[in-house]
Formats: sequence, structure tokens, C-alpha cells
Amino acid sequence: MTSAMQSIIKVAGFCVIVLLTAQCRSNYKAQPAGTMPLSPDYSDSTQWYVSDRQASADVFYIISTETGDYALPDGNICHYADTYNDSTRLPLHAEMVGVDTLISGTLNFYAPYYRQCSLQSFAGDSTALRLTVATDDARRALKYYLEHFNRGRPFVLPGFSQGAMIALQLLSEMDDDTYGRLVAVYALGCSITPQMVAASKRIIAATGPDDIGVTICYNSVRDTSCSIMGKDNAFAINPVNWRTDATPATLVTVPSPLLPPAEQTSDTLTVHLDPTTRLLLVDGFTGYDYVLPLIGKEGCYHSREIWLYRDLLRDNIARRTAHFMHSKPR
Repeated sequence: MTSAMQSIIKVAGFCVIVLLTAQCRSNYKAQPAGTMPLSPDYSDSTQWYVSDRQASADVFYIISTETGDYALPDGNICHYADTYNDSTRLPLHAEMVGVDTLISGTLNFYAPYYRQCSLQSFAGDSTALRLTVATDDARRALKYYLEHFNRGRPFVLPGFSQGAMIALQLLSEMDDDTYGRLVAVYALGCSITPQMVAASKRIIAATGPDDIGVTICYNSVRDTSCSIMGKDNAFAINPVNWRTDATPATLVTVPSPLLPPAEQTSDTLTVHLDPTTRLLLVDGFTGYDYVLPLIGKEGCYHSREIWLYRDLLRDNIARRTAHFMHSKPR
């Protein structure tokens, strides 16, 4: 099996539980004293995953949570990914390769390694504090990307889970020039509350399949009781029919020989938005229901947000980018 195939399988399941036992065995730079890993240097090519396809537009992707708490040699516990360490780098890299394969199409793809906070951070009251470190890394990475890689091209900003939270913060901070190059934000698997929308002029709900400068957001569940993201969502959109109302849409999943036998299912799903909670209700899924450790619930399809809609997301990213290219003077 090729590494690309393994990466796609990784995205399908997001096997976070394996990472909870990861230990630090660095083949790169030594971790400084204390429990905070070394800050990524974005002039260092090892701190990037890049697919340069010589395209006229880019994807800048912020990965989801692939890190669990782990013990350092001195016995302290680290709550952040060490981007210079194989044991925490490899899962990050696997997601980058998988998502690039699934949604980029012909666009260039850039993904920074960053000191994401651990899954355990979301199970307690440390989320806001620890997310500050992760967000600051991504902020520096976006700045470096714009100054050294982008060369004035339009770009799409997808983020998943923790990455989606960070993407929304970066969107809210964007200056006019950067926002003028932004095709859209895909904030997948996170909540956008009315308070967040009120506080940011940049968070604008997508209302169709090709509007630009907007934010695409959804959270997939079997029913509303299965949500781990809350029910106070300001907006959402159905990625099957690209509507914001309760109109149902049909999605036929295709079995893949790349997946384990239990996941090689072909389902006909009915997908619609619940008008009250703005959760995406998915009926008919019989595949393997991976439940996230610590924070997951059966019937919450959080780990499937990209996998289920991969072809639709790839096509929509291309469509919005084409619309941007035709509507913006170059």
C-alpha cells in the first residue's frame, strides 16, 4: 500500500486514539526545557507540506487535532505537537497528504506544521489558553505564506476542527489586501455562534455554491442529540445541495478498496439542515462510526466531515475559485 493510500485511510478515520500514547523521540531539533515545544521556524522547509502544481490559485489548509498529551523524558506532560519530532509530526503529515489528495484538485496546496494543542485540551477548561499558542503559530505561518509563497494569487482557507477554529480567528484579523485575495473559508467541524458573527465583519455566511469572500460551515450528526459542537450555530450550509434551508439532498457514498472491509459500504444518505440547531442531519450512514476519544459521541460524524463530502468539496473549491478568478480584476 502506498503512503498516499495510507494517508487517505488516515483521513477517513482520524485515528486520534493511537496518538494518545505517542512519545517524544526527536530526530530534529531538541525540545527546549519545560513543556513547550520549540516554536516552528517557517523559513525552514521542514515546517511545511507543499504541493506546487503551478496553479493560479492556492489552498492554505490548517489541520485538525492529531495530537494527544504525551510524557516528556523528564516526566512532565506536553499538551502540544512538537513540529520537529517524528512521533508528533507523522500524524500531522498524514492528514496533510490525505486532505491534499481529497480536496485540492489542480490547486496548489500549503499546510504548515504548528503546535496544535492536544485532544485532552478540549476535554477540560484549558482550550482557550492552549489554543492561543496554536493560533499564533498559524498566524505566523499565514504571514510567511503570503510574503514568500503566495505571490498575489487567490487562495482558499480550509480548516478542520481545531484548524477551523484557528481559520476563523485568522479570517477575523485579515487586512483588506489579504481578504481581497480570499476565495472562501471552509470552517469544517466547528461552531460559529451569533456572538462570533457579531464580533467580526469578515465572517459572512455562504448562501450558495459559488459566492466568494464567505465562510462555509457545517457539522454532521445522526440526530441533534449527537452533537459535540453545540446547537447555538449562527449559520450552516448543506454541502450536498449548497442550500441553507431544510431542503433534503441525496448523497450516494462509494465504497473504496483503500478502506478496511468494515468501511467499504455504499450508502444512500439523506442530508438536510435542521432549521433550529443548524446541524447537518445525516440519515442512512451504515459505515464504521469512529467515535473520538474523550469528547466523541456515537452518531456524531465529526471525523467524517471531509471524507463524506470529499468530491463535493473538491468540486466546490474549484467552482468558487473559478468564480473568483472571473469576477475579480487581475
